[in-house]
Amino acid sequence: MPRLVVRLCAGLLLLLAAVGARADEAADAQRLLAAGDGAAALQRVELALAKQPNDAALRFLRAVILSDQRRDDEALAAFQRLTEDYPDLAGPFNNLAVLLAARGELEAARAALEQALRLDPGNATARQNLGDLYLRLALQAWEQSAVKDRPDPALQRKLRLARELQASAAPAAAR
Repeated sequence: MPRLVVRLCAGLLLLLAAVGARADEAADAQRLLAAGDGAAALQRVELALAKQPNDAALRFLRAVILSDQRRDDEALAAFQRLTEDYPDLAGPFNNLAVLLAARGELEAARAALEQALRLDPGNATARQNLGDLYLRLALQAWEQSAVKDRPDPALQRKLRLARELQASAAPAAAR
């Protein structure tokens, strides 16, 4: 299954507003990242974090860059620390859930998304991710309930439709 949706710009802007990070440093790093220079963006963020180690927005951006670079273990640890240090911010919970789901830790991902939505009920990205996760959980349950020697036509129809839906949604969920 493709990764769930991670949205950098909207989440980072909300985080910047929530914690008052130095927008110029984050903006410089975002420009570098958008230009495809993730290594330079990460270096810029890490230099800024050396001066401001508790800046939530910079820490969030660092975790997003790590995730973008497919350094998933590091990104997961960074998002986990953000949820512990800033438990009132929804963004880190959403992104943590994306990484957990990619690892197959679906129940932990569900809990993280539900927390993100408790914190920010209008968070459309977290809600979309939760829908994708529920589809994945439904497929898992239906596949486990399928009996090979006694096919159930209704179950087979559900599986086929769910797989088609999952496949058709794949390009939209790609980062």
